[in-house]
Amino acid sequence: MKTAALGFQHVLAMYAGAILVPLIVGDALGLTSEQLTYLVAIDILMCGVATILQVVNNRFFGIGLPVVLGCTFTAVGPMIAIGGEYGISAIYGAIIVTGIVIVLISGFFGSLVRFFPPVVTGTVVTIIGITLIPVAINNLGGGQGASDFGSIVNISLGFGTLLFIILLYRFATGFIRSISILIGLIVGTAAAMFMGKVNFSAVAEASYFHMVEPFYFGAPTFEWTAILTMILVAIVSLVESTGVYFALGDITERKLTQKDLSKGYRAEGIAIFLGGIFNAFQYTAFSQNVGLIQMTGVKTRKVIFVAGGMLIALGFVPKIAALTTIIPTAVLGGAMVAMFGMVISQGIKMLSSVISDSPENSMIIACSVGMGLGVTVVPELFAQLPSSIQILTSNGIVAGSVTAIALNIVFHMLPSRKANPVLEEQEA
Repeated sequence: MKTAALGFQHVLAMYAGAILVPLIVGDALGLTSEQLTYLVAIDILMCGVATILQVVNNRFFGIGLPVVLGCTFTAVGPMIAIGGEYGISAIYGAIIVTGIVIVLISGFFGSLVRFFPPVVTGTVVTIIGITLIPVAINNLGGGQGASDFGSIVNISLGFGTLLFIILLYRFATGFIRSISILIGLIVGTAAAMFMGKVNFSAVAEASYFHMVEPFYFGAPTFEWTAILTMILVAIVSLVESTGVYFALGDITERKLTQKDLSKGYRAEGIAIFLGGIFNAFQYTAFSQNVGLIQMTGVKTRKVIFVAGGMLIALGFVPKIAALTTIIPTAVLGGAMVAMFGMVISQGIKMLSSVISDSPENSMIIACSVGMGLGVTVVPELFAQLPSSIQILTSNGIVAGSVTAIALNIVFHMLPSRKANPVLEEQEA
């Protein structure tokens, strides 16, 4: 019973982050309530599968640490852009190929990490948060194009939810604080129910059990620009996961080897591939669950196995998934402001340790964040480029990420001529 309770804590800690991705992407792509219910259900189920793949420790995959995997926010913007340009089938074609690529490079990805130092990953995480804020604000107002956009009711629900989350985060402690966003969504939806803003038809129509099916949204299609975009997203997520691996290694007093890391990367690649097959998403290690492990002091993998099993069980119950789809858009938007704001703060935290190291780092951050935010605000900047590459330039996350990677190579990896005071004195 104690193990089950601890496992359920981990489910609650990651649940808000897990359901927000399918809700945001599904809403942006205009999915029906039935399709959105399936998307949330399969995402929850695959989070459980991905977690178990990572927690096991065999010769081929699994890092064997108490790590929880969930869908990465890094992929939200690119997936919306790909779906808008090529359709939802291209999203899953790109995810399938990405999973295969990650499995193939897992053995030597450790040597590629040098291309993604903290100045790059911190910049990317910051850009992700910044470029997603407009999505949150639009939802807070009721959803872009909504007939009641910006109404007093929507503004009250959105900011009311945000204020509740802030107050809970300020005055609560421990586990309650760690699930403040989830509680905020529940309270905000309850308030909206009294205002007549909640429609339970999706819950009434959903069944109590369903079987998952591969390619629910149709056969995947493959667009090379979409594939390159999602590979970039997955690599950034692997770098984030590496940090989680080492943090958990310290907590569990286990020294990780290159072979351990390779098995961890391989498990994520397999999870991504399966996510594409069953129309879910790309996965990364969830840092909020690391905080929960530190708080409880329970480091056993058995608890995470139980949490993974619970997620899989929940994924077979559409009725529960449908409950998440009734959250009013304004309530979702209020929670998204907090969630995406925390992403920004995490990026700033990562950059704080490197921004003062050199003026070159400041230039990398300045140009990359500027490019990411600029392209987000003015996406038509590259409208004259061939349509086949616009998917890489019209998305702020990708444009900023590519800029950060390129500038890091220019400033820190290409050989440069350093001033030699001895030679200068001899020449004088």
